[in-house]
Amino acid sequence: MLKNSNIIKVISLLVILPFFTTGVARAEELNVKEFILEHLADSYSWHITRWGDREMVVPLPVIVRSREGGWSLFLSSKLDHGAEYKGFSISQEGAYSGKVVERNGRGEVVRPMIDISLTKTSAALIINSIILLLVILPLARWYKTGTMKPTKGFLGAVEMLLVDIQDEVIKVCVGEDYRRFSPYLLTAFFFIFVNNLMGLIPFFPGGANVTGNIAVTFFLAICTFFTVNVFGNKAYWKEILWPDVPVWLKVPAPLMPLIEIFGIFTKPFALTIRLFANIVAGHSIILGLICIIFITSSMGAGMNTGMSVVSIIFTCFMFFVELLVAYIQAYVFTLLSSVFIGLARAKHEAHAH
Repeated sequence: MLKNSNIIKVISLLVILPFFTTGVARAEELNVKEFILEHLADSYSWHITRWGDREMVVPLPVIVRSREGGWSLFLSSKLDHGAEYKGFSISQEGAYSGKVVERNGRGEVVRPMIDISLTKTSAALIINSIILLLVILPLARWYKTGTMKPTKGFLGAVEMLLVDIQDEVIKVCVGEDYRRFSPYLLTAFFFIFVNNLMGLIPFFPGGANVTGNIAVTFFLAICTFFTVNVFGNKAYWKEILWPDVPVWLKVPAPLMPLIEIFGIFTKPFALTIRLFANIVAGHSIILGLICIIFITSSMGAGMNTGMSVVSIIFTCFMFFVELLVAYIQAYVFTLLSSVFIGLARAKHEAHAH
């Protein structure tokens, strides 16, 4: 059996080291702000870990079209450590920090005309989508053909989750034609849930901050926005363009219609910020707690040991909280989307005068 001190060391290695994947040469060199932002930001390569002086990095393809004309395709390893390749480099500062830039004929640093490179977030989206398909397609096959054995184990748990979201959220909030919107809403739920969980795995291919990228959450919110407004019925648009309020609030100044139209755009904004902010906040807290170990390393063995124990305990606690948040945020996004769709499909009755 392991002694208590050995158990503490094993727990420390399992919990702390995978998260601290970039490595730190010396504790006094650690910039907490840069360290956290580096982990949260997108990049053109996938940094796995550092082993001594050697960094383990998965280079990703850079696909850009120069403003001077012509496409270029090469691996991001060509741009490591500020290197320049074919006139392209990764900016280290300024408005384009962390982005591929080029120098035009006038010597100005500008962005390429087109940049469709496969970044860390894009690669994680592909990997997580494949995982999602591997989880859902066997269950879909069972529903479609009925040739498989009754679901049990992991597949049974997925089915239970699917039925719960379908019956307790989508069916209740959307209404009688809920089956029409179930494919989108269930896809959104499991897509967000899988990406949230993969973001908590501290080693490759996990750890990418996908749902903490505002572009991803904005796209999901836009999907709900179009679903709500394209499939909204006449009653929905009547309540927006000619709401049931006193006439002086509509004519001559269309005060209430303007407020209702403004409300159309606040809904996707709320969906975007809610998911983005909660995921970023959770990741930032975990990374900040880990940094405590390295910040206190120069304060003496006693202080560092005590704060390391505190850091490990709170990191483990926050990790389990984030597991709960991963489900809650997927649930809330699906719930709000279902509510918005249900309100757009509801048959409003005229108020009795």
